[in-house]
Amino acid sequence: MNIAPPARRTPAVRMAYAAVHSAEVTLSDGQRLASLGGVVVRNRRLVLLWLRRQALRLANGHGLLLPPEPVTPPTRDVHAVRFHGSDAPEELRRWATEGAHQDHAIRALEAGFPALFTVLDPAVGLSLTLAGWRGHPADR
Repeated sequence: MNIAPPARRTPAVRMAYAAVHSAEVTLSDGQRLASLGGVVVRNRRLVLLWLRRQALRLANGHGLLLPPEPVTPPTRDVHAVRFHGSDAPEELRRWATEGAHQDHAIRALEAGFPALFTVLDPAVGLSLTLAGWRGHPADR
C-alpha cells in the first residue's frame, strides 16, 4: 500500500512592513497650490537626499535659461522655477549645504514629524516649499 508522505507545511509568509517616506516640492501664491514634483522612497535619508538635490537644482538654475523639460523629468526631478529675486536661491542653497539645517530636518523625520522648508519670492508673491514626511503622499 502506498502512503503519501506527509504534506510539507510551508512557513507562514510574513509581510514585512516597509517604511515609506514621501517628499514633494510645492509652489503657492497664497491662494493656489501646485506640485512641482514628488517622490516616494523607502527611508528618511533618501527623502532628505532627494530634497537636497531639488533645492540645489532649483538654486543653481536661477537666472539661467534652462532647456525645456519633458512633462515628467526622467529622474523625478522637479520642474524648474525662475525666481525673480536672488534671496530664494541663496536660501535654498544654504539649506541644502549647511549641516545644521540638515541635522534639524533628519531629526524631525526621525521623530515622525514632517521636514519642511519654505522660501519666499516676494517680488511676485510666491512661496516654494520642500516637504518630507513618513507615509504616502495621501497621508500628508
